[in-house]
Amino acid sequence: MSEPKFLIVIDAEDCKGCSLCIDFCPRNVLELVHELNRLGYHPACAVRVEDCTGCQACAQMCPEGGVTIYRRKVAEKALS
Repeated sequence: MSEPKFLIVIDAEDCKGCSLCIDFCPRNVLELVHELNRLGYHPACAVRVEDCTGCQACAQMCPEGGVTIYRRKVAEKALS
């Protein structure tokens, strides 16, 4: 398996589990997790990040603005 090209950051604690990010992802990268967040919702999580194309559909559809997509190399530079 190759290294994912993108880093998907989801603010799980503020996610309201609306599933819009999941519904609009063309590659089925996201799913709701079984655990509840601080608000009592099942938040979204990136489970197949290696399939992400960086299209940003999930980020654009999130009404909470809680999804951000980074190119892996840019994210690694920022974190180092």
